[in-house]
Amino acid sequence: MTPDRPIFTHRLSASGSDSPRADAGEIFPYWSFTKTVIAICALRMVQDGRLDLDAPLAGFDFSLRHLLDHTAGLPDYFTLPAYGAAVAQNEEPWSAEALRAATLAQGRLFAPGTGWSYSNLGYMVTRDLLEEVAGRSFSDLLQQMICAPLELRSITLAQTRRDFESLHWAAAKRYHPGWVYHGCLKGTAADAARLLQGLFEGALLDAEMLREMRKSHPLGGAIEGRPWTECGYALGLMSGRAGEAGRMIGHSGAGPFSVNAVYHFPDLSPPVTVASFTDGTLEGVAEHAAVAAALSA
Repeated sequence: MTPDRPIFTHRLSASGSDSPRADAGEIFPYWSFTKTVIAICALRMVQDGRLDLDAPLAGFDFSLRHLLDHTAGLPDYFTLPAYGAAVAQNEEPWSAEALRAATLAQGRLFAPGTGWSYSNLGYMVTRDLLEEVAGRSFSDLLQQMICAPLELRSITLAQTRRDFESLHWAAAKRYHPGWVYHGCLKGTAADAARLLQGLFEGALLDAEMLREMRKSHPLGGAIEGRPWTECGYALGLMSGRAGEAGRMIGHSGAGPFSVNAVYHFPDLSPPVTVASFTDGTLEGVAEHAAVAAALSA
């Protein structure tokens, strides 16, 4: 940990848990690591023949792949000044229809497949698609496709203020998870690491679909204050390199009061998976902690 900031980290390797906090029960918000989970559910439905990865979606000019790797050209609601102000004032979330309309009013950024721009709206559209096709809630799909197979008991979808009352961070009690429109999962650091480890061990998708998920759109080099030396984005996965740690594949997340980094490091021997959670708003703090844990003996 840093002198004034506790960092909760869980490390897994092929031999099992290496974490001194392996059985810690603190519950954290997963923020954008939820995107990885949405992508896994979507690709499982592609694998089962219920969705097509590359055909244009009904009523749209982009595909599911475009949504999952942020190449659909959709704007993001985080750029709306009114959105940030409403969250800061602890208001109740807007309706999904109002949020979608306000975000789309900013205009399309580019034609599908011709650029890259991170869009939370894109994952909101993806979640809506999954629920429509499956005829089930995202919460149900999460339990069926991920939590049950991996026996992850702490992970649930936060939907109300009361759902955030169990979180480790006191500031969570002032936040409504409905402001995360694709959904915000919560759970332990250990279960976050087990989820990503299970994905890369082939417990959630077959080999062909996992290869599709890992196809990365290159985005450049180092980012100030963060451990990345090479950056890219795959299907629901941030994918690049972190110096001597080699490849780093997973997702970071940030909200108004905490951050996290959940990553797999396949180039280490043996490969390791790390989930780090801390307070504050700088994702680089959690990412650096994850890399340090990955490299620790």
